[in-house]
Amino acid sequence: KERAKQRRYTWQRQVLFPFLLPLFCGGLSEQIRYSIPEEMARGSVVGNLAEDLGLHVQDLLTRNFRVSAEKQYFTVNTENGNILVSDRIDRELLCPPNPLCVLPLEIVADNPLNVFHISVRIEDINDNPPYFPQNSIVLKINELAILGTRFGLESAIDADVGPNSLQNYQLSYNEYFSLMVKDKTEGKNAPELILEKPLDREHQSSHLLVLTAVDGGDPVRSGTVQIKIEVTDANDNPPVFSQDVYKVNLPENLPSGTSVLKVTAIDQDEGINAEITYSFKTVRDIGNMFMLDHQSGEIKSKGPIDFENSSSYTMSIEAKDGGGMATECKIIIEILDENDNAPEVIFTSVSSSITEDTEQGMVIALFKTHDKDSGENGEVTCLIKEKVPFRIESSANNYYKLVTDGALDREKTPVYNVTITATDRGKPPLSSSSSITVHIADVNDNAPIFEQPFYMVHIAENNPPGASIAQVSASDPDLGPNGRVSYSIVASDLEPAQSGVVFAQRAFDHEQLRAFELTVQARDQGSPALSANVSLRVLVGDRNDNAPRVLYPALGPDGSALFDTVPRAAQPGYLVTKVVAVDADSGHNAWLSYHVLQASEPGLFSLGLRTGEVRTARALGDRDAARQRLLVAVRDGGQPPLSATATLHLVFADSLQEVLPDVSDRPEPSDPQAELQFYLVVALALISVLFLLAVILAVALRLRCSITQTAWNCIQPGFCHKIGPGVSPTYNPETLPYSYNTYIASDSQKTRLNFLTMTSEMGPRGDLSNEASLVISVTEENNKLSSNAAAASANFLLNLFSELPADFLPVLKIHCGMPAKHAFHQNLNVYIHESRVARIFLVFWWAFECITIFSNWNWVCYSEKGKFVIFFGLLIFSNTIL
Repeated sequence: KERAKQRRYTWQRQVLFPFLLPLFCGGLSEQIRYSIPEEMARGSVVGNLAEDLGLHVQDLLTRNFRVSAEKQYFTVNTENGNILVSDRIDRELLCPPNPLCVLPLEIVADNPLNVFHISVRIEDINDNPPYFPQNSIVLKINELAILGTRFGLESAIDADVGPNSLQNYQLSYNEYFSLMVKDKTEGKNAPELILEKPLDREHQSSHLLVLTAVDGGDPVRSGTVQIKIEVTDANDNPPVFSQDVYKVNLPENLPSGTSVLKVTAIDQDEGINAEITYSFKTVRDIGNMFMLDHQSGEIKSKGPIDFENSSSYTMSIEAKDGGGMATECKIIIEILDENDNAPEVIFTSVSSSITEDTEQGMVIALFKTHDKDSGENGEVTCLIKEKVPFRIESSANNYYKLVTDGALDREKTPVYNVTITATDRGKPPLSSSSSITVHIADVNDNAPIFEQPFYMVHIAENNPPGASIAQVSASDPDLGPNGRVSYSIVASDLEPAQSGVVFAQRAFDHEQLRAFELTVQARDQGSPALSANVSLRVLVGDRNDNAPRVLYPALGPDGSALFDTVPRAAQPGYLVTKVVAVDADSGHNAWLSYHVLQASEPGLFSLGLRTGEVRTARALGDRDAARQRLLVAVRDGGQPPLSATATLHLVFADSLQEVLPDVSDRPEPSDPQAELQFYLVVALALISVLFLLAVILAVALRLRCSITQTAWNCIQPGFCHKIGPGVSPTYNPETLPYSYNTYIASDSQKTRLNFLTMTSEMGPRGDLSNEASLVISVTEENNKLSSNAAAASANFLLNLFSELPADFLPVLKIHCGMPAKHAFHQNLNVYIHESRVARIFLVFWWAFECITIFSNWNWVCYSEKGKFVIFFGLLIFSNTIL
């Protein structure tokens, strides 16, 4: 009952040995076993791979689970993880001689690459009935055959195994024969007929029987064959083989016609009944491999004998005498394997490209070996002969993994041709090789490298903006974007460029910037991007773009210097002056030389070529003019050279008084810029005067209401006579000749005054009733004023009061500090003609005196410093207005 229940299943899934290991264990394998019946419909479920491996269903799709086998009987549904039947499975075709039929298959997964070994056992179903090789069996039996004699019959064949295979025979009812099943040495049941009743040819010459072969399936299947027995005349003795079973070992690859075995049967009869003939009882597949000599019983090879096709052959040979009596013997031929098959390397999964940063131990290929030979001839070892960063790991029986065994560097080796050699252990050993190409994919593992560790370029100044000044270059051995380099300047907002050319955004000036340093960065386009920096030093070269500039002597707008005096008795070599010039350029462009372009008296003066010193070349002659003019050129060493000129005025004189009359005749150069400034000052002064008059008027009106009558009388005519003697309103202009008498500093630059000597015709100095006198005392007072400042102040006053009217100007005393060694004290009587400046000045001075009296500013009235400041302030202000 239990057996019948087991047979009624449609299919039964059995996980016989789930040996699950961690998924990412590269060196080991996982094996799962299933059991299914044969002839399952396409799409039938074998098992759930995801569940049995302990994976998520999503992993099957992302890791691309697939079946790797020589013939695709199964497939993996990545949506639910089921292993499905994809083709017809016939156990009798897959494993005809073996009762145990197992289909091995490999499930390959990527990311990382791994293989799972699965075996599916194919269970037999009763889909094949027993059958006999021949449609009918003819037996010739002598009528004198002894009761109990056995007559062998050919066995039936059933492709099924186990309970579904051939189990028994049944013989149709008759009174002469019975059936007996004999167990033969090869494990097959052979039917035999046993004579139960004597035969009588005269009574019945033939008998028809039906032999039925029955299997053990459910339902039972059977096959029949008809047995025709012909009753012959007396033949007392059947042939007898020397052995019931013959066994022989035969090496494979024998040449055709090689003798394999000779069987011998003996018949005790005589005559025709002793003549024996031999024949194959089993002709299926045997007749193609062997041939039998019917007379001698010798068996020879006929076709190619290959161990890999069949390792053994079993046949039955019948010996029949002339009287029709026959007997059988079994022949078992074992084929000996020879190492005639080289092992094969079969790749089941290959990653054609891996990244160069792949970790060691990563699986890149799965392969298996197959050798049709057996024993040591079928034992295979694999190796890699080349020196490559890969190794072979055994995964299961004849299954291997190719894994990484070292660092990969695409820049050194972008492609590997890996040859795997499989060698068996036969004698001599046979081998074969199979190669795969592994491409190494690039990763951004190399930063750009500049061709030079440091860049230095030279560029001449005054370059045009946008000019190329340098070019840097960096290389990146990576590929694609990882090796595409762009350049930029660190700490700059400029967009990166591809060329590496550095352009100047403006013109450089060597005098302002002689050298500077940039940091240029080369960056690739990888992710993340890698970069490298290099220093670029730019040296700005000098060009001769600056002319020399004369520092001394000071030059006017027309390039002329003030006069220099030379003693008349100066000897040759006397240092007159020195021209000092500078050039903002550098090097040869700043190497100055001094040249005389023009001289009033050639040969009178010499000029130092490099020093610029002007010296007398000879003594002054009687015919030489007192005034000399030298046009000096200062030239630099540039190409082309630039130059500057200076005009020197040299006066031969023993004292300053001799020099001044001549110097004063020189016209004042006109300066457009000074004229513009003059008009601006006039406009500002006019505005200031209007404001000042308004203030004075307001103060006067306020004080008029508050002061006493006595105080108010101070402003009546004649009140201010204590400031200085009054000036007679009536005078004869003819009695006021113009005369000057003064000493000034020797470095005075005043050129508009005529200096005369005081004479007695000018009248007594103390008489101030008929003339206006201006007394200027230039005295030394604590050395507060320099000689130049004192001289400038004296010249300014003389120049100003030369235009004051004499009819109302009081006698004023002004004290200017001046070192005694540069000037001396001298009264100066100035006869002044009528002037607008004098009128304006006196208006301001009168206003100041009134304000001082009414506001009691006694500290101003009686303070010499106060008077000095107020006087000069009003004087300068009056002169500025006009």
